[in-house]
Amino acid sequence: MTQIDDGATHPDAAEPDSTGRSDEGGDRVIDRILGRASALDAGGVSHDEASQLDVLDRSALTRVSGLSTELEDVTEVEYRQLRLEQVVLAGLYGQGRSAHAETSLRELAALAETAGSTVLDGVLQKRDKPDPGTYLGSGKARELRDIVEAVGADTVVVDTELAPSQRRGLEDVVKVKVIDRVALILDIFAQHAKSREGKAQVELAQLEYLLPRLRGWGESMSRQAGGRVAGGEGIGSRGPGETKIELDRRRIRTRMSRLRKQIRAMAPARETKRADRTRHSIPSVAIVGYTNAGKSSLLNRLTDAGVMVQNQLFATLDPTVRRAETDEGRVYTLTDTVGFVRNLPHQLVEAFRSTLEEAAGADLVVHIVDGSHPDPGGQISAVREVLADASAAELPELLVFNKADAAEPAALAGLLLDHPGSLAVSAQTGAGLDELRAAIARMLPAMAHELTVLVPFDRGELVSRVYDRGTVLDERFLPEGTLLQARVDEALAAELEPYLQPDMYAGGGTAPQPEDDGERSTTQEDEG
Repeated sequence: MTQIDDGATHPDAAEPDSTGRSDEGGDRVIDRILGRASALDAGGVSHDEASQLDVLDRSALTRVSGLSTELEDVTEVEYRQLRLEQVVLAGLYGQGRSAHAETSLRELAALAETAGSTVLDGVLQKRDKPDPGTYLGSGKARELRDIVEAVGADTVVVDTELAPSQRRGLEDVVKVKVIDRVALILDIFAQHAKSREGKAQVELAQLEYLLPRLRGWGESMSRQAGGRVAGGEGIGSRGPGETKIELDRRRIRTRMSRLRKQIRAMAPARETKRADRTRHSIPSVAIVGYTNAGKSSLLNRLTDAGVMVQNQLFATLDPTVRRAETDEGRVYTLTDTVGFVRNLPHQLVEAFRSTLEEAAGADLVVHIVDGSHPDPGGQISAVREVLADASAAELPELLVFNKADAAEPAALAGLLLDHPGSLAVSAQTGAGLDELRAAIARMLPAMAHELTVLVPFDRGELVSRVYDRGTVLDERFLPEGTLLQARVDEALAAELEPYLQPDMYAGGGTAPQPEDDGERSTTQEDEG
């Protein structure tokens, strides 16, 4: 790629609108990055030429407001907020992994946009191992610096987890803040957590990430507190003192300890709710899937839950549990869990154990996959890997390809063929939802007890509980009370035991009709 004059018109330059802004989308930026990487691989463009970006492309990009990068008081989790206003992406890929690099880079761009930034440009380098000093290597790091200066970026986002020394080394070259993939995901989680437990879990994960990375995050960190400045203590406190880093580490560890205690204290309430559902034998269905696969949209379609739906990654963090019913009237719960992503930071896998517990404790896992995504197989593998970490890999799984309306028909047909028993649905149009409801009903665990009972009229609350917690197959009104044939859980069966009528429906017969005294027997079919 050669540099062009400022007054030249480039065929690929984005057309500015009336405000002078470009309408160039994120996909086009990614395509340009990938195109440059392909040219370098082919040997058709030198590194020096590749570093000369299109002048008009640069000037067409606009600034947006974002998050702060200032290092503040470590007593607040916002001590290291990320000013992800205008970012440049950077990544590596090995031999024969260009397709994987493309998918990963597009996902990184989506993550950055979810955090509130604009992706300007980036670099991909083909090398087998990351450089231990700057991740990219000195030459590519200098090329990245030139790109950052040219487009006016204030943050570089690297598509991996960087060692502290790599981050510092790359920052020394590019002269702007360097954020790795883990920090980016943690920042998104911090924005989206709503519940008290969710916020505490995110803060704990952020502190675990920050602790080994304190060195070099601010010039004030190199100061020592000793003598008169040792906390203002005066006599008895003089001496070499502690470095600012040591003080901050101690305060962070103290805060982490408190957060762990708080999270443990919140666990009993969550376990009580789960135990209550288990005691009543209400089946639990967990909706899992890659982030932005459409899980919340499907939950709203199935239950009218009113869960927030956004076209963003990680729009849902806190588990949402809603009541649902099969066509036969059997009650079960649907839980919308946090979305998964490739290389989910281990800090978050541990911190969000609560949402993973909802999946691990379910009777059925409904695994939602974006059928229109270019790499659905990679999404499936990433989700199943996290489920295995949560001891949920052996649970019954219903694989559902969402966004069928946006998927290529041939590709969608191939996915259904490769995964027998899977379904294709569209939360947008409603297509396939009836089949999904029927499949969930078929895969729910069978009720433990089918019985016939004659419940006295003064025990109407028992009849109500049978309707709420079981499946009523037949109902008749007799002079002595309400005759029910139903499937119920073990606990409710024990309550109904005094009213058992084992011979009423024996041999497939019907219940005896009362004498003609003006009373009328009814069945559910009559009522229908």
